[in-house]
This record gives sequence, structure tokens and C-alpha cells, in this order.
Amino acid sequence: MTRARTFWAFTTWVLLTGCCCAQTSPATAGLWVATWGAAQQIPEPANALAPDDLRDATLRQVFHLSVGGASLRVTLSNAFGTEPIHLTAVHLARTAGPAAIDVTTDRIVTFAGSPAVTIPAGAEMLSDPLAFPVTPRMDLAVTFHLDDPPARQTGHPGSRATSYLIHGDATAAPTLATLPGLKTVQHWYQVSEIDVLAPHSNQSSKQPSAQAIVVIGDSITDGHGATTDANDRWTDVLAEQFQSNKKTSHTGVVNKGIGGNHLLTDGLGPNALARFDRDVLAPAAVRSVVVFEGVNDLGGLARNGEVPPEEHAAVVARVEAAYAQMIARAHAHALRVFGATISPYVGSDYYHPGPLSEADRLAVNQWIRGHFDAVIDFDAVLRDPAHPDHLLPAYDCGDHLHPSPRGYRAMGLAAAQLLARD
Repeated sequence: MTRARTFWAFTTWVLLTGCCCAQTSPATAGLWVATWGAAQQIPEPANALAPDDLRDATLRQVFHLSVGGASLRVTLSNAFGTEPIHLTAVHLARTAGPAAIDVTTDRIVTFAGSPAVTIPAGAEMLSDPLAFPVTPRMDLAVTFHLDDPPARQTGHPGSRATSYLIHGDATAAPTLATLPGLKTVQHWYQVSEIDVLAPHSNQSSKQPSAQAIVVIGDSITDGHGATTDANDRWTDVLAEQFQSNKKTSHTGVVNKGIGGNHLLTDGLGPNALARFDRDVLAPAAVRSVVVFEGVNDLGGLARNGEVPPEEHAAVVARVEAAYAQMIARAHAHALRVFGATISPYVGSDYYHPGPLSEADRLAVNQWIRGHFDAVIDFDAVLRDPAHPDHLLPAYDCGDHLHPSPRGYRAMGLAAAQLLARD
């Protein structure tokens, strides 16, 4: 038989019999959806762990999920590493208090069937699917052991959650709190995403298909001023509202905020355009994105002294061009793009903006209102009606730039109302 006849014979057999390689296995039937995620960066020195801390060390981290599902998988990240990183064991479980897990739910995470994994420099590794029922908004502990520290760490400094570090392999320990030498930090390391397996849409019941919404932003999205371990960032409130509404309960919320992040330049973490593909386009089942960036670009322009009006105009034009790039790149991947207006920051001791910077903010917000698919007007939500260039005092954490937990709640409620309607 010729090669051509062999090929066509094989193709016909596949079409008629439904060869197993063309089928979806029961273990993966459904749709993987991001239920949690965090933007990765190189931790700055103050937020990096000392190499000796990560030598023969166990790190237990807690992640507050959004949407639920029947199974899950975890993505470990060495995105900014310069050498491979080796994890000897990875476990996950429901939490049972600070540093503690519910041992009845403890599961070993595998990678290509192995309990250990080596992540190449600059790469991420997706775990094997694991049958593990996830309820909406549950807390999940991911615990891993390293034999040697990474040459350069990858992580997310602004966790607003406590992580637990101890020497030795304690990945399956019910609690780390009673073990000697326990160290706590308020940062995350080497974990970038958690996905759940959700059912596909049921056309007969008109149940919408599961999906994720990604928020790319700066410290206001990252949660500066939120309460540690309380999960009261505005995106947490959004997830809470989504899960209480049948219309949106299929939607995962993924927070990709980085404190100090810029649209145009690298600061704390890569600039928003540089990280757009990894942080916005890559998460599982992403269908829409909220863009809430720009205050650091506008505020930083005149932070060390006023500059000529021409420089203000140039930065405004570049910020608007960056937004246009994000819209185009998101639309190329069939994502709906929501723009969030920049909230007031007059009175900020860090940026001390003058009239020209406030005019820049108003101009950028006008552009946002006219160019995105839809707009979440955080400017209107947070401003003081009596002084529209200031945050409402009740919503101000005290630095006149970042909201308080009460302000974050107002933001989350406003975003949920718009996104549920849209």
C-alpha cells in the first residue's frame, strides 16, 4: 500500500471509529477556567527571600479562589528565573486556619505523573489535572518544597496574604505553626495561576459557559490599603458579587495588578504593555479584560518638579496610545475590553499633583470614556462631590491616592453592577 493510501485509510478509520486520540477524556471533560491568578515579577530586594531561607525549605501559601469547579490544576512559574528551579514535592489542600490545612483534603500535585518538577528558566509549568472539588471563594493552600533556592526568584510581592516558610520537607504537615523556626512573609512566590474544570454551557438550559475576567492594573488593583488576609480588594468584592448572582456565578476573577506598575515604563514589574500577553491573554478561558492603569505614569511625570505643558501633552498622548494598543491586542483575541477611569489623587504626598497633572487625568478619562467597549467609572465612584479632584474622605486610606477597604468595596460593587449588566 502506498503512503498516500495508508494516510487516507488511517484518516477514514479515525473519522469512522472516533480514535481515542481525538476524544476528550472524562478527566478533562469540560472547560478549564482561571479561578485565581497573580502577575509575576522579580521581587525587589526588600521583598525577596534570602537564599538560605529557601534552601531545603517548605513554603505554604494561601490563595483565595473565585469560581468553583470539579477539578483543578496549578501553574508554577519561573518566568523571571535565570536557571531551572527544582521542586521536590507540591501539595494542595483546603485551609484549616493560619499555617494549617485540612489533612483529609491534602493531595499530591504531579507533573507528567511525577511528584517533583523542574521548571526551566523563563518558563511556567502546568500541573496534571487533579480531582479536587472547589467551592466558590474557598481558600486553597499550596505547599511546596525546594532543595536549593532559585538563582533569581519569581513572585508577587503584594499578596496581602500571609505565607509560611520553614526548613525541611513539611509539605504534608497538618500545621506549620507548631514547628520550630517558622517564618511568615506577606508575599507570594512561584505560583502564577490556579484553574478549575467547569462544565461547558448547556444550551438546553441556557446556562452560560464558564469564563474568566482579567483585571490588569497597578497598586489600586493589587490592593494597597486593603486588609491583610481579609480578601477585601475591589476584585475580591467583584468575585463575591459574581458568585452571589446566578447570571455571573460561572465567571472567574483574576487580579493582575502590580503595585507601582506603569503603562509606559518598567517600574515595579514589567510595564503593562510588556506583560500583556502573559498576564491578560494567557489565563484559561479569559473572555474579557478590565484595564485600570495610568495614574503612576501621570503622577510620576511631575513628581520631582513641574514640567512644561508640552511634556504633559506628550505623556497624555502616549498613555492614550498604550490604551489603544491594549484594545487592539485584546480584540485580536476576541476579548471584550472594559476601561476604568483613573481616580482622583490630588493631595497625594507621593505625587503631589498640580493643576496640569489633574488636567492630564481629566483628559485621559475623557479618552477612556469614548474608546473602550464599556467603562467602569471609578473616578465617579471614588471622588468627593465637593472636591472632585480628591478622593471622598470615607474612601481614602489616608494617603489620598489609594482607597480604603470601604472604598474598595464601593469599587467592587460598582464594577459588578456594570459587568453583570454588560
